[in-house]
Amino acid sequence: MSLPLRPKQGGFLRPFGCGWFIREYLSGHSPYGSPVIDPSVGAPQADIFRRYKMALINETAMDRAVRRVERTAQKAGRVISPDEIDELSKKYAARIPYKTTSCRYHSFVVYFSMLIRHGWVEPSGVTEPSAFQDNHPDGQPRKFYRLTAAGMSAGSSAWANPQRA
Repeated sequence: MSLPLRPKQGGFLRPFGCGWFIREYLSGHSPYGSPVIDPSVGAPQADIFRRYKMALINETAMDRAVRRVERTAQKAGRVISPDEIDELSKKYAARIPYKTTSCRYHSFVVYFSMLIRHGWVEPSGVTEPSAFQDNHPDGQPRKFYRLTAAGMSAGSSAWANPQRA
């Protein structure tokens, strides 16, 4: 049985899913080089989104660099150089526009609110002043979110597609 290169719905595949990244990040596992957080405190939505986008950019750049170096090494008949892959990956990551990878912030907020409705993510009670509050004292502070017990026990298939869960 052969696997399709493109899913029937939803476009092309990504190196990892948004739900998986949120679960791993809020668990404190620091996926794909993101900073380690305290799982009991959690992180604000905007920070989770930023780390997700940067991880996607870096993984996309690494994938492109590996394919390019493998192709050129095979043509030249030489050994693959990890240093060359790292250097090329950094160049690619710098050239990938922020908006071209994955979802926009509004889509992420809608997705995140679905996780809250499922009871997989909850506010941890920790807040910090937002930049918006510098000019507007009535603005909302940044809320930190953490995984719940239901979120930790939810299966990988549920996290992969929370709309069906």
